[in-house]
Order: sequence, then C-alpha cells, then structure tokens
Amino acid sequence: MAKSKKKSIWVFGDYRNYYQNRVTLQLLSKAVDLSKTINAEVCALIFGHEVDEWIMEYTAHGADRILAIDDPALQSYSTERYLAIIEALTRQREPEIILIGATDFGREFAPRLAKRLHTGLSADCVGLDITEDGLLLQIAPSFGGNMLAEIVTEHHRPQMATVRPGTFKERPHDYQRKAVVERLPLMKNLPKPRVRLIEYERSVEKEHTIENASVIVCGGRGMGNREKFKKLQELARLLGGDVGATRPVVYSGWAEHGALVGQAGKHIKPKILFSFGISGAIQHTAGLGEADFIIAINKNPQATMIKMSDVAIVGDASDVLNNLIKELKKRIRE
Repeated sequence: MAKSKKKSIWVFGDYRNYYQNRVTLQLLSKAVDLSKTINAEVCALIFGHEVDEWIMEYTAHGADRILAIDDPALQSYSTERYLAIIEALTRQREPEIILIGATDFGREFAPRLAKRLHTGLSADCVGLDITEDGLLLQIAPSFGGNMLAEIVTEHHRPQMATVRPGTFKERPHDYQRKAVVERLPLMKNLPKPRVRLIEYERSVEKEHTIENASVIVCGGRGMGNREKFKKLQELARLLGGDVGATRPVVYSGWAEHGALVGQAGKHIKPKILFSFGISGAIQHTAGLGEADFIIAINKNPQATMIKMSDVAIVGDASDVLNNLIKELKKRIRE
C-alpha cells in the first residue's frame, strides 16, 4: 500500500446517529480550514456495511479522500476491530493529524488508539488551530474546567484530539464536490470481539439537540428555584427555540443533563442566545461557541455574561422573563 507524500488530516466518520449528531461534519469543516495552513489533504475514514451514503455525505462536506472498508463483519461497532484497522492504516499512511468526535464512542475509542500509537491525545477540545511552527494547537479545558490549556504535540505523530459536538460549524452540502474514494479490503486476522451485539433498540426519549437550535433560552442559578426555571420553557416555545442550563442548575435537578451547556456539556452556536441569571463562569462560556447575538439578564452589572452580551439587562431574571413572556403573548394575540 503506497503512502501519500502529502500531509493528511484524518477525520473518523461516526455516522451511527447521523441526523442528531453532526460532529463528523463539523470536524471535516475544521479540517478543511486547518489543511489550508499546512497544505494537507482531508481524509475521512468510514467503516461499516453499505456505507455508500456516508461516502457521498462526507465528500459533499469537505473530504478530499475517503478510506472506506465496507464489509458485513463491520456492521456492528467493535472497539477491538476498529482499533486494529485504524492502527494498521495509521502506521502505513502516517497521517499528520487524527480528529475524532468527543462523543461516548470517541471518549472510549480515541485514548486506546493514542496509547497504541504511542502519541499524545487532547480530549474534549473546544478549539483547534495551527501554530507558526505548523503544529496542531489543541485548546482544551484543564484544572477542573477552570482554565483553558493550549497543547501541542511536538515530537510524536499523529497529533490527536477529540472535539466536542457543536464546537465548529459544518460546511454547506456541496453536490459538485468530488473525492478520491479508496475501497479497502477487510484486514485478515482481525481480533475477535470480546463483546457481541445481540440486538439494540433506539431510545424513544426526546433527544436534546440544542447544538443545532437557532434560538436558545439558557438559565442559571440566578433564576432562583426550579419552578421559576421551568418558565424558560414557555419562552423557548414562544420563540421556537430550546432550553439550555448551567452546571449548578443541572446538578440541582432543575434540568436534565442533555440541556447542559459548557465544557462538561453541549457546545452551542445559536443565532440568538438568551442568558437568564447566569454569571458567566468559564465552564459555561466555553460552550457558547459563536453565538451570533447574546441577550443577558443579571442583577450584577459586572457579571461576565453582561459584559460579553450584545444587549444587557440589569435586573431580576425571573421578573424580566415574566414580562417578556407577557409581552410576546400580547403581540401574538394582536
């Protein structure tokens, strides 16, 4: 198998929950940006059975090359088999960078791969860039989420990072794009999976997809109590948006974990973000991504959210919320 002389950035294609989880498309978009700086090829890895649909999707969203293995033996995800395949391909092809989504799958898979390849891994990154020396700058939470660290892997390859869903924006679907598609044979002597999937059933519970919401109404401990926090749902319904929450709110049981916004939760990029009773700790603001327009309500005029907002309202969050709901209902009736 011949090695490509050009540098390459690999993005692992996790398509199992494609319509709710767009992290692979977001990583392809960022990989395209990074590739321009280091003159690299963007390559998507696709393993599974009957994967032609995903080959076309990843091509349309930025991949220059597709490495695909299509075989019934890969129809169900297997940690041992996927590790063996990517390890072998990495040693043969020597990519410069490997990016993996920080999903449940990525958090299980990426550390094992990094250990096998004797390289570093920055987990749950909230930003990526290229340094003046051409190294991957990996920006990740550290010290319990109280600081953001800038990490580089100077002496080992590949440079590896997992990135949280919602950190980057996906590129528009381009039907005219073309990619080099390599359909590779299944490796021989793959390890036998220690865990065998017998059957699965998708959860019927509503999945929080606030990463893709255009309007988000986010509340913090400044809302006062659980009942006042629930009023945020009414405002979100009136605006056609979704509700987000800070870590103290989730830990207090006012909201479920799927609504958590920040380093330990979802990264969001709404067109409009309402921030009610949120001080703006780094654990929360690191998850705000590139919100286009922020409206912050807080009693404290020095709160971080007030300072970083486009419109700041100094006052009681619950009172402002009730007045806003009342005014919106009045306008709808008119």
